[in-house]
Parts: sequence; structure tokens; C-alpha cells
Amino acid sequence: MNAIHRPPLWLLTLLIMFPQLVETIYSPALPYISHSFAVTSKQAAQTLSVYFIAFAIGVGLWGWLSDQIGRRYAMMLGLICYGAGTLLAITTVNFKILLFARMISAFGAAAGSVVVQTMLRDSYKSTKLASVFSLMGAALAISPVFGLVSGGWLVSHWGYMGVFIALFLLAILLLILSAAFLPETQSHPITHTRIGTLAGRMFLDNSLWQNAMLIALFNTMIFSYYSLAPFLFNQLGWSSETFGWTGLLLAISSLMGSLLNRKLLASNIKPEILVRYACYIVMLSSVIVWILQTTVWILIPMAGVVLAYGIAIPNILSQALLHYREQAGKAGALFGLTYYLLLGCMLGLACLVQKLGLVLTVCALMTLILQPKPEPPVNGN
Repeated sequence: MNAIHRPPLWLLTLLIMFPQLVETIYSPALPYISHSFAVTSKQAAQTLSVYFIAFAIGVGLWGWLSDQIGRRYAMMLGLICYGAGTLLAITTVNFKILLFARMISAFGAAAGSVVVQTMLRDSYKSTKLASVFSLMGAALAISPVFGLVSGGWLVSHWGYMGVFIALFLLAILLLILSAAFLPETQSHPITHTRIGTLAGRMFLDNSLWQNAMLIALFNTMIFSYYSLAPFLFNQLGWSSETFGWTGLLLAISSLMGSLLNRKLLASNIKPEILVRYACYIVMLSSVIVWILQTTVWILIPMAGVVLAYGIAIPNILSQALLHYREQAGKAGALFGLTYYLLLGCMLGLACLVQKLGLVLTVCALMTLILQPKPEPPVNGN
């Protein structure tokens, strides 16, 4: 077995933040895209939906490809793919080509999620791995701040084109850093298993579908805000730059959710119970969002939605693949492919509805239906 060369954590942190960062940077540009391409707000918001469908396909392919050609080359190819998609978006004046460009970008960005997680599992074990994932979770929690604030600033000064140029330059920068500092972490030959057999087993697993739906629903609530709120705040007279600063409140709420989750887990509260608590919180918050959605006070209950997200998602992910540890890599890729496809479809519907409060309330109601059921009491007789 070859020695493991651990990549620098600062670079892995940048790479795992990359997919979420580039999507939140893009969010403030949606009203400008609607105006510049002479399309409706529904059509402009659909660029988020197609993004996640392509992202889902990318998660499955890059996870498989990283086993075939190595983690380093898969990551670099993903960045090249993202840069190519962004360059196409810069040069086009056709909205359909813009949608295609967004799909290429999303497909490439998916490498930042699945390949980095694989590299972390290659490089760290046991408690150290858990500690590193905790660090990555904190980085992901604050990435919307950088994304929304910088996106709002770029749009205010240079329009949507400034956003795409910045995204292209970011992809080039990360590609250069990866070429210089990212080592190969694949230290042993891959045992090839029949993925069809695994996929069939997972397809028949009802609990896996339940978890995939819960993850997709919670993410739909978050990304519905990113796709619909820019138009809402535009109607309230807020600039894109001002809207960008709402990311600070969401990041604080996400961090609070993560810290509260760690504290409750340390108190020996089961993950399934915490997911149920999160479903109750998000239901209450979503109804209040619906009531307040024509005012700036919407930010307060929206913080509750993000808090619930920070509690629910880590617990769902930690429990979802417990019965697939022997094939964790491929199972993770298939599971990610599933919930990102569900997310893309749900966001497509949300963008057609164009009512943030209604979307959140329906999603929250579905989480209540799908929440983990309490274990039956043990009969002592």
C-alpha cells in the first residue's frame, strides 16, 4: 500500500465550499438575468432547478470517475468543466444556451462535493475524520455569507456579467491551486463491485427513500429562498447588494443549528428525535414565513427554517447509509444522485409556484409526514 499524502485542509475547505459558494453568488443575479434575457422570473429561477439536476448527475459520475482515474485528476477535470460552462454563459445572449451553460457548470461543480469527501475519507480515519468533517460543516455554514454578499456587490457594480466573470476566474484560481498543491490520495486498488446489484438493493430500501426525500425537502426550502427571495426583496425596493447581506443572518442561524445539534447529541438525544424536533421547528417557521412573506420580517421565521436545517441534515446523513458501510463510496454516490435529482425536480415546481411561503409550508408538511417514527415502547411484561 502506498503512503497517503494528505492534501492541505485549507485547499480542501475551499474546494468543498466551492459548489455552495458559486450557487449563492449567483442568486442575487436572478432579477438581472430575467431583465437582460427578457424572460419571466419563473424562467430565470428555473436556472437553479436545472443546475441541481445536472449537479445530481455529476455527483454520480465524478464519484465513479475518481475511482477510475484518481481523485486529483477527477477534481481538476471538474473545475475545467465548471470553467467551460461559465465561459459559455459569459459569451451567450440566448437564454436556452444559458440554461445549457448552467448545466455544464453544475456538472463540474459536483466534483467539489463528492471528490473532496472521498479524499477526506482516504486521508483521515475514525475520530479524526469526524473532527475534520465538523470543520467542513462550519465552513459550509458560512459560505452563504460570502456568496450572497459578494454576489450582491458584483451585481450592483457590473450586473450579472460581473458574476459570471468572477465565477470563471474563481474556477481558474482553484484549478491552479489544485495543480500546485493537491496530491493524489487514492492509496490502494479499488475493488470493483457490481453497482447494479447495489442500486437494486438501495432502490428497494424504503428507509433510504424516506431519508432522500427528507434531505431533498429541507434543501428545497433553503434553495427556494435563494431562487425566489431576490424577486421578493426587489419588489420591496431592496438592492441586490442589500439582499446579499441577508446571507449573514442565515449563516448565523445555520451555525446556531449546528452548535445546538452538537450539544443535544452530547446529551445523548438520539438523531431520530432531533430530526423530529427539526420538522416541528420548520413547520412553525414556514407558516410564519407564509404570513409575513410580503414584508421584510420574513427574515425572522426564515432564520428558524435555516436553524431546523442545521439540526436535521447532519442527523439524516449520519444515519442514512448505516447498512451500506461495506460499499460506502458507491452507495454515497447513488444516494447523492437520488436526493439531488429530487431536489432539482422540487425546485422546478417551486419556481413555477413563485410563492415562497406556500412552497416552504408544503415542504414542511411533507417532512412531518416523513419524519422518523418513534420507536415502540418495550413491553416489560
